Amino acid sequence: MDPYKLGEMEELFAQLIWKHEPVSSRTLTELCAEAFDWKRTTTYTMLRRLCDRGLFQNIKGTVSSLMSEADFKAGQGEQFLNETFEGSLPQFFAAFTRRNKLSKKEIYEIQQLIDEHKED
Repeated sequence: MDPYKLGEMEELFAQLIWKHEPVSSRTLTELCAEAFDWKRTTTYTMLRRLCDRGLFQNIKGTVSSLMSEADFKAGQGEQFLNETFEGSLPQFFAAFTRRNKLSKKEIYEIQQLIDEHKED
């Protein structure tokens, strides 16, 4: 199963873990009961699912991430780019800017990224 494709509740659950990690599984069940009105078994089922996908681990009752939220979002972005634009950042950028104007600040930030990451 694709680790970068999460359902809405899986995404909310993952964000809860990233926000509180490392977190005891008991505390996690309490957080999920409060945030989502889940039973303990629902929390453990969801946790097992995301552990099987390589996002988190539960070692001796302590839940922590195997992939940071930033790495996860980067992977989602790469996957979207590959699936939708054949991996072409210029194609994505052209499509995006057809419908959206960039502010001077955004142009500056993009230029900074280009300068920092261009090949020699």
